[in-house]
Amino acid sequence: MLTPGVGPEHARKLLSAFGLPEAVFEQSVSALSVVVPSRLAQSLQTPPEDLEAQVDRVMAWLAASTDRHVLTLADPRFPPDLLQIADPPLLLYVQGQPEALRHPRRLAIVGSRNPTPQGETNARQFAFALGQADVCVVSGMALGVDGAAHTGALDAGAPTVAVVGTGLDRVYPKRHLALAHRIAAQGAIVSEFPLGTPPLPAHFPMRNRIIAGLSQGTLVVEAAVQSGSLITARLAAEQGREVFAIPGSIHAPQSRGCHALIRQGAKLVESAQDILEDLHMAEAPTAPETPTPRPDSLLDAMGYDPVSFDALQARTGLDTATLQARLLDLELDGEVSRMPGGLLQRIGQS
Repeated sequence: MLTPGVGPEHARKLLSAFGLPEAVFEQSVSALSVVVPSRLAQSLQTPPEDLEAQVDRVMAWLAASTDRHVLTLADPRFPPDLLQIADPPLLLYVQGQPEALRHPRRLAIVGSRNPTPQGETNARQFAFALGQADVCVVSGMALGVDGAAHTGALDAGAPTVAVVGTGLDRVYPKRHLALAHRIAAQGAIVSEFPLGTPPLPAHFPMRNRIIAGLSQGTLVVEAAVQSGSLITARLAAEQGREVFAIPGSIHAPQSRGCHALIRQGAKLVESAQDILEDLHMAEAPTAPETPTPRPDSLLDAMGYDPVSFDALQARTGLDTATLQARLLDLELDGEVSRMPGGLLQRIGQS
């Protein structure tokens, strides 16, 4: 894999033709050229310049902790579902528990890096409910929906798997350092990229195929029309996995991707139970019912779309002091959130 130009596809062809990696390097250029382009056959005759340093780096990384692993295609712990996708990774670096990758119930939760307050709440609450139903949540440890999904699963005491686009000796984004430690302790962090690999833009679409491939279904919480989350959803559909989407406000850009998926055949969901039933997981113990919020005419007046203070005052007829006080109470109760631009949004229970 360190040989320039040899990606997973060419590597799998070589292994299929010649067997173990050692046998690949015993072949002549002419024999290799039957399987891969001649330029790669020639490259395989010379060890990569950084091979020895990279091997030493991996061995030191493995020796530093018992929860670090490198899984090849031949390893019995390699997740079998990944073998069914069109472009499975040749090997996986894992920090945490490899058995989390083979958990009997796995669902990907993906979405915007800049979700609305409601979207972030939905991600966390869906993941919490699914975690209580013994579902392992798979996501990408990005900011926004990914981080909320991992947190919800962890808070439910469930395993969660983070598939990342860097080497495992780096944490990206850095603000998720504490979250990464929690995930490794309770689940697993996974990457196909060598140690030392920085967060390059091209790596994140690549890791999305692993997120989709590890999961029996993919839930998109919020996503713009052009987003990595829709790439994950498309890959899931191509792999024959279920795709779910949460509808949102017709005025929110972050909801348009979900609405597009629903038009294309994704299943609209309003609760975690919808997903459990569709994936035949409903026999598992489910999360207790969320208490019904107390009736509040101000919340009714807000609706679920972002609203300005002036518009809300016009709807309710409340004076400024009274409305500000009521809104503060609702904010402290976690039922209303302030958004950029001075807008207010009701945070519903999922």
